[in-house]
Amino acid sequence: MTRPDRRPWLAAGGLGLAALAFPLVARGESQLNLGILVLLYAALAQAWNILGGFAGQGALGNAAFFGVGAYTSTVLLDRWHVSPWLGMVAGALLAAVCAVVVGYPVFRLGGHYFAIATIALAEIVLVLVSNWEYVRRGGRTLDPVRPRAGPATDRLLGISPVQRGRAPYFYVALALVALATGVAVAVERSKVGYYLRAIKNDQQAARALGVDVLRYKLVALVVSAALTAALGTFYAQYLLFIDPDTTMRLELSVLIALVAILGGVSARPVRSSARWC
Repeated sequence: MTRPDRRPWLAAGGLGLAALAFPLVARGESQLNLGILVLLYAALAQAWNILGGFAGQGALGNAAFFGVGAYTSTVLLDRWHVSPWLGMVAGALLAAVCAVVVGYPVFRLGGHYFAIATIALAEIVLVLVSNWEYVRRGGRTLDPVRPRAGPATDRLLGISPVQRGRAPYFYVALALVALATGVAVAVERSKVGYYLRAIKNDQQAARALGVDVLRYKLVALVVSAALTAALGTFYAQYLLFIDPDTTMRLELSVLIALVAILGGVSARPVRSSARWC
């Protein structure tokens, strides 16, 4: 019996310990800010990888889900004093619903047409939010620095990263990376991951073998959208300022995809096995 290769787990453990120690050795707030942004994009790349890597669907509209999460939590805090932690859950659920709604039509397309369709839908969302009167408030963007909800304790962690330091937000970002990575690993090792890789390798063959292609694509999109929206909430509560151009722009969608692609998308081949058949 072949012993399992533990090197990836040892490498991940060493990297995790180094990340935990980073705030202790960082020389300034600028380095912590850079570390937080690195972790944010790493988590966004993991979320994109579930759809783009496992299922092979080159989506370029994840910025729309990112913005949905950012604005859902912010509006709930600003209008109804809802904690951003609950707003993060609400944003993830709303993004999942939006993913199902847009997934049905766009998944009927393939290749370059699918990528173009996701860009178009994301741009539509950007235009709609940009022209939302509540967001603009007469020309001003929504600013969580001075929410009408009042007390700062209603915000994420109850502190301002500008006034109290960024180290707590670094650990939250690290936890979100661990969450996104854990979800990606769980999906990859599940029946869903097996079917997604089959769809990526040969969609027609997978359908011929009885795989519900549309269903599993939608599952991948929903999980990816929910994680992306949760990260959008963190972004809004960390920067304390959002507008449509920074949370929903096309360049953000492209950057998320590039981070995942350059980092190495999942390309594990489907082995001959009856495990999930």
